[in-house]
Amino acid sequence: MTAVELPGLRRVAFGVVVAQVALTVVIALVCLVQWGRAAALSAAVGGGIGAASNLTLALMVFGRPRRELAELVRAFYVGEAAKIGVTIVLFVLALATLKAMLVPGALFGVFVATFLVQWFVLPRAMRRLDSGQV
Repeated sequence: MTAVELPGLRRVAFGVVVAQVALTVVIALVCLVQWGRAAALSAAVGGGIGAASNLTLALMVFGRPRRELAELVRAFYVGEAAKIGVTIVLFVLALATLKAMLVPGALFGVFVATFLVQWFVLPRAMRRLDSGQV
């Protein structure tokens, strides 16, 4: 078997995480100005959970530069399961430790926003990758 090397996809995967972190910071700052510290904290935690779970997937799939194709496919399945697990654990920790300080709308709203980043960033990045621009 030959090893598969996907440097372009690796950049795209980590680029999505960077975009999620950037969006989280922007929204948290807007929340701080508009609604105060509790909303900003909630936005940062929600976005952080979304970015951390995607970082987990990216590291598990693209942490090694070369893999056999079957191993790469298996890494996607394991990475996706780990992503779900990290999301659950981080939400449980956040709700258990910060429950009194969290604003649910900001927490879950920014989490969903980081999830939606994938839908906007990935198609554009994949088109750039196909055209050789990445």
